[in-house]
Amino acid sequence: MSVDLVLPGALADLVPGGGRRMAVDVADPATLRDVLDEVGRRLPGLERRLRDEQGVLRRHVNVYVDGDDVRTGEGLDHVVGPGAEVLVLPSVAGG
Repeated sequence: MSVDLVLPGALADLVPGGGRRMAVDVADPATLRDVLDEVGRRLPGLERRLRDEQGVLRRHVNVYVDGDDVRTGEGLDHVVGPGAEVLVLPSVAGG
């Protein structure tokens, strides 16, 4: 199955052609971990910006699957369905 990975402009240069969207093909059923594993196989530089050395989402990266914040739910075990949109956003801080 294919899911749609949507990236912020700051990460677009890590995708061939500089795109902010890319299709990621994974087996069905799949989890967010499966999606990021496939991203890592195809684009290890991008995956390193999303997950740390232990495979955990970096704390400054927010990920939403079809609008659901994965940090408040199952995290990397969040189920990803066919045609899902996986949105990656950087954390915003300030004062």
